[in-house]
Amino acid sequence: MFMGEYIHTIDGKGRLIIPAKFREALGERFIVTKGLDHCLFVYPIAEWNVLEEKLRALPFTQPNVRAFVRFFFSGATECELDKQGRILLPANLREYAQLEKDLVLVGVSSRVEIWSQTLWTDYSRQAETDYASAAESLVELGI
Repeated sequence: MFMGEYIHTIDGKGRLIIPAKFREALGERFIVTKGLDHCLFVYPIAEWNVLEEKLRALPFTQPNVRAFVRFFFSGATECELDKQGRILLPANLREYAQLEKDLVLVGVSSRVEIWSQTLWTDYSRQAETDYASAAESLVELGI
């Protein structure tokens, strides 16, 4: 399980150090793709395979399913840790997530999210005002 929040930087070549606690659970190779809210989602291979099977089972005849699957898979790339525990993020993913220098890596149960520090700060401030209603919605769902 991934949890916690880590502040890191990305270098001029697009390399990012993955926190040691996340490296252990991600393994040497893992998948990075476009996430929601202009962040990147990072999945261990096993978790990616489970998600892929679920997405394959969706009815591709529905336009919203096709659109999401295209978005999700077209941005996906397999990353491998180098000896310093870094990965190279492709330019298209850095551009999508507006990653320039300061980043935040967030553990979110089955995945890691990579955020621009500016976007994460803005998102967190906005989300703080919505936590109470989000909690109420989860209670209604039986959680």
